[in-house]
Amino acid sequence: MSASTGPPAESPAPPAPNSPPGTLPVTAGRRAAYLVVLVVLPVVLLAAAVPVAWGRGLGARDAVIAAVMYVISIFGITIGYHRLFTHRSFKCGRPLRAVLALAGGMAMEGPVSLWAAEHRRHHKYADRPGDPHSPWRYGDGGTALLRGLLHAQVGWFCTARRRSDRRHWVPDLLADRDLRRIDAAYPAVVALALLLPATVGGLWAGAWSGFWTALFWGGLVRYAVVHHVTWSVNSIAHTFGTQHFKTRDRSADVRWVAFLTLGEGWHNWHHADPSCARHGVLPGQFDPSARLIRLFEQAGWAREVKWPDPRRVAAGRLPQDGR
Repeated sequence: MSASTGPPAESPAPPAPNSPPGTLPVTAGRRAAYLVVLVVLPVVLLAAAVPVAWGRGLGARDAVIAAVMYVISIFGITIGYHRLFTHRSFKCGRPLRAVLALAGGMAMEGPVSLWAAEHRRHHKYADRPGDPHSPWRYGDGGTALLRGLLHAQVGWFCTARRRSDRRHWVPDLLADRDLRRIDAAYPAVVALALLLPATVGGLWAGAWSGFWTALFWGGLVRYAVVHHVTWSVNSIAHTFGTQHFKTRDRSADVRWVAFLTLGEGWHNWHHADPSCARHGVLPGQFDPSARLIRLFEQAGWAREVKWPDPRRVAAGRLPQDGR
């Protein structure tokens, strides 16, 4: 497969004892790149943001730009990468698919096909051997759980010796010509994610200083915050919170995670019914991502949306105090 039409072809994985099916070995070089880009750099940026904010402050212009980029990135992940491409919760036309894929790419969490492949494998083996990022990997208590939380948050990127084989997990996405092109253009999408807020900041301020401060806050710091907010679903929402529904894993509902992720923190129902377009199905569980999908549907941009079945919701409930 040429670079102009999609991701590089993946060679068949060699036999590996005790390895889950549908995985490929990860080279040491790739693990080192993951360590720098996905583990170390976001922490460095978040650490740098503190003295910068303390010394120079965060101006209103940069705050607005960063907030808009944050919302675009999070919706790109929650509605695009997650609910549309991974779980096929609804269908839409090519223009909206492309926009959502690009918005998800600007979160800088990897090409859509690889993101979806890892996530489909997560659901197959959730909180069991084979799950790429379960916080229960090392045990249930004390140091083992702390180690597991770190693994689920960021550690799995650089410690995993095998990753998901896209041909096994997402053949439907690899068959999509538009997505293959967006995957191939992922480096350009990353550049857009950084240069777009910087350019807006520079034009808004009418000076290069606006370019550089918007690059820092709306590009780099925003990317670091989006990463850790997103990965908190893997770690926090599989360790803490409340379980309202019967599942075979430890997924739970965490209100503050749901707030930051625009609905993804209502994680328990998602694991009970992964293809459902709404994750917050109980009273008081506000799900902005589902609201936006509803708007798409009302505008005629989304169709065949898989909304929750009240009978299935009621049947899946666990006994709760006050119910």
